Amino acid sequence: MELKRVVVTGLGSINPLGNTMAESWEKIKAGESGCGLITQFDASKFKTHFACEVKNYDPNQYFEKKDARKLDRFVQFALIASREAVKDANIPDSVDKNEIGVIWSSGIGGLITLYDEISSYATGGEFANFSPFFIPKLISNIAAGQISIENGFRGPNFGIVSACASSTNALIDAFNYIRMGKATIVVSGGSEATINPSGIGGFNSMKALSTNNEEYQSASRPFCKTRDGFVMGEGGAAIILEEYEHAKARGAKIYAEMVGGGMSGDAYHITATHPEGLGATLCMERALKDAGMTPDDIDYINVHGTSTPVGDIPELLAIQRVFGDAAYKANISSTKSMTGHLLGAAGAMEAAICVKSINDGIVPPTVHHKEADPAIDPKLNLTLHTAQKREIRATLSNTFGFGGHNASVIFKKI
Repeated sequence: MELKRVVVTGLGSINPLGNTMAESWEKIKAGESGCGLITQFDASKFKTHFACEVKNYDPNQYFEKKDARKLDRFVQFALIASREAVKDANIPDSVDKNEIGVIWSSGIGGLITLYDEISSYATGGEFANFSPFFIPKLISNIAAGQISIENGFRGPNFGIVSACASSTNALIDAFNYIRMGKATIVVSGGSEATINPSGIGGFNSMKALSTNNEEYQSASRPFCKTRDGFVMGEGGAAIILEEYEHAKARGAKIYAEMVGGGMSGDAYHITATHPEGLGATLCMERALKDAGMTPDDIDYINVHGTSTPVGDIPELLAIQRVFGDAAYKANISSTKSMTGHLLGAAGAMEAAICVKSINDGIVPPTVHHKEADPAIDPKLNLTLHTAQKREIRATLSNTFGFGGHNASVIFKKI
């Protein structure tokens, strides 16, 4: 089978740095932090009092009041991000909606709805009831269904769940469906909203979150010797993938071409990454092979880089194993230092950042770095503190999830 080419024709996002992709990208280039003290609930009972929340968010600005009550926050973010991306792609009414799919992801789904409904039931007395929207609000796949319903898209439609690798896996599936001729356009991406007592409490109890309440704005500090855990984020990011000839024929704006995806399993531990980065090595090698590229072709690597003591180093070791000398020629950065960790939405957010970096010739920085970690090769260009300008021919983006799920995607200039 001759595989079709796949390009990016639309982007959208709502995240801790901005409520549109354009606003977010400007703040990413400037190295701003999206972190603040938690406002959605009283976090004083927990070891972590801060997170990267979406700012100035009022669902009634985006949805009718009665509709907002039927949508979990993660679904609201999915709809907002996908609306922006669909508008950005300027898909004409003449395009067959039977050929437009939605492949969306969330690592956890409606955690806020789950917590609120069970809490209400537990304290509601004799006549406690669950909402009839309880199940449709919380299931992870419902975001894909809601995007499809809102737009009338009747192509392939499903949800992906692979923890923090979820939206990268969604992009790879969308990519494969288009290049195999099973869809013409796919709205893909991910959304997450887990900043509530169960989200913060659960990740706190497993010692995954930073507890640096004194320096919370700079607590997400990948590669820094003083890193102590990731910072929870929330939001959504959408990418419109489209068959190249179709996009060209309709005169679509083309941001970049998606050329490869690789996946692997660590087969090691339920939460910890493999200490030697074996799964990360495999997914990067497979992405390069899928793209027909060599390490020398990659100018920028957007790493998973969560700012955890055990997670950051194995990924860099894997990059050095896969890239060899080319690892020292590429820019590397972790934009989670600004956005926090969007969990199931992280891959789509970081893929969108990669696409913007190709367009603008700007590598976004790794911010908040304070002290070199002696376990990290100082010759690696981690793009510390400020963005760097360079021509970016191609980017590789990594995401890894609990359960040992690993995924990498490659975009290139067209």
